[in-house]
Amino acid sequence: MSMLWDSIFIFALFFGLFGIQHSILASIPVKKKLKKFLGNKIAFYRAVYILISLITFGLFYYLAPKPDIIIYSLPYPFDLIVLGLQAVSLVLLLWVASFIDVKEFLGLSQIKRYFKGEYSDDALDEVSEFRIEGPYKFVRHPIYLFSILFLILRASMDLFYFDATIAMIVYFFVGAYYEEKKLVETFGEKYIEYQKTTPMIFPRILRRKK
Repeated sequence: MSMLWDSIFIFALFFGLFGIQHSILASIPVKKKLKKFLGNKIAFYRAVYILISLITFGLFYYLAPKPDIIIYSLPYPFDLIVLGLQAVSLVLLLWVASFIDVKEFLGLSQIKRYFKGEYSDDALDEVSEFRIEGPYKFVRHPIYLFSILFLILRASMDLFYFDATIAMIVYFFVGAYYEEKKLVETFGEKYIEYQKTTPMIFPRILRRKK
């Protein structure tokens, strides 16, 4: 039992450290300080940030303890039903991605603009566009919603995956909180009004009658 709790503690510590560095590097104050040194070379920051995140997450996954403990394994046909629902959540994730400028998200468009001499460092590391379309009509962070569904719709669950799922869900909510601050700073009153009418992650199934 002691080994079990030790593994959970180490996992939480690793993921916490990953989340902290991920959030700090994504913050506007850090980007503004880097802009003073980098100028329009901050165009490369987004791509470097993504690369650092992938490397640190890979290290976390490699070093984190993985106890061989199965929490549950669904029998047939329930396993197929859950897998089918997981596939639906993946399709919905791809649907959300169709409303995102993937090249801008990965930092590729920024680098292209830099080499064409068209990059403005006023945008820091990305150009943000405020649009309320598709899934964004129902929730402000549909990527987090469908990612959560994809993670929890699991036909079998071991302890490592369970810990990772809980940690990711917590991070989604914490990340959404700080992301909202950046969006309010960027878009101002328009985003504040959007917050008032649209839930953050989970859609409203039933609306209260006034």
